[in-house]
Amino acid sequence: MTTLDDLPLRDDLRGMSPYGAPQLDVPVRLNTNENSYPVPDAVVEAIGKALQAELRDLNRYPDRDAVALRAELADYLGHGLTGDRVWAANGSNEVQQQLLQAFGGPGRTALGFTPAYSMHPLLALGTGTAWVDGRRDASFGLTADEAVAQVEAHRPDLVLLCSPNNPTGTALDPAVIEAVLATAPGMVVVDEAYAEFARPGTPSALTVLPGHPRLVVTRTMSKAFGFAGGRLGYLAADPAVIDAVQLVRLPYHLSALTQAAARAALAHRAALLATVDAIKAQRDRIVTTLRERGHTVADSDANFVLYRVGGDQKATWRALLDRGVLVRDVGLPGWLRVTAGTPEETDAFLRAMEDVGRDPERKADA
Repeated sequence: MTTLDDLPLRDDLRGMSPYGAPQLDVPVRLNTNENSYPVPDAVVEAIGKALQAELRDLNRYPDRDAVALRAELADYLGHGLTGDRVWAANGSNEVQQQLLQAFGGPGRTALGFTPAYSMHPLLALGTGTAWVDGRRDASFGLTADEAVAQVEAHRPDLVLLCSPNNPTGTALDPAVIEAVLATAPGMVVVDEAYAEFARPGTPSALTVLPGHPRLVVTRTMSKAFGFAGGRLGYLAADPAVIDAVQLVRLPYHLSALTQAAARAALAHRAALLATVDAIKAQRDRIVTTLRERGHTVADSDANFVLYRVGGDQKATWRALLDRGVLVRDVGLPGWLRVTAGTPEETDAFLRAMEDVGRDPERKADA
């Protein structure tokens, strides 16, 4: 049987594993930060009609520039944005890959501040961009001074920031973004995949866009919109940035069906986003309850919570799985991440954590 070792694979890919969280059939899945609420019936019907309207013309290529979709995304974002300042692709991962293709590549460097989204260094690898692991402080924070010092030390062609940050959940002060912009010689990309879940008063990096042509803000419809299966990500930036990513995007990269489904979802965004407050309430409930039980918990502006279990987090992860609850081991010793789901899912998670805490062989310390 042929294996990877038998193929002329790139040397820098040898020994690697594909990205992905475990997809296990368990009663409570809280490991991938999905929106646990199903798409409402009225939206299902609207998306179905939108897709039906496209089927007869599937012999034709879609609008390769997704003009109508981009205009509607701009309308959703507000901040005076127009369609020529927005770009869309198959999930925010493809958006970020296109940015690295356009502004990174061989001989260029990208800097991120870990722990952060683990796909970013993989996207850098795939585009031949050198990756530099930046540092956060012991509480996973990032100040303007710390960020600027690292940008000055490495002079990267791209800086990748997450706000709210995954896996910690914390949002960035816009002053950090502005300080990085003032120092970085290249592009600054702010990944705002979880922006809709931010606590009241938390500003978006969109407020920093005016006058900063090297700033890009990426978003997704996977989380707050509950559209993960639709695979639609987008960015907001200066029109010149959109010109740049169009140089590297694949022809007709967004199918007619994806565009139609996303537009129907946007037209019904009030119904889809109605679950955001309920998810935030469960997130805050998880934070409060775990802290009351003595756990150290990171502040969260996302739809997930990073919390300290102490000892071997793999043992606690397995103990929770044995109780029908799947959370995420993000590779931080002593820490686990749990998605905020429905009240019933939160009940199950908190019961399982309490049960694990009573198990003398797997007791979770703060």
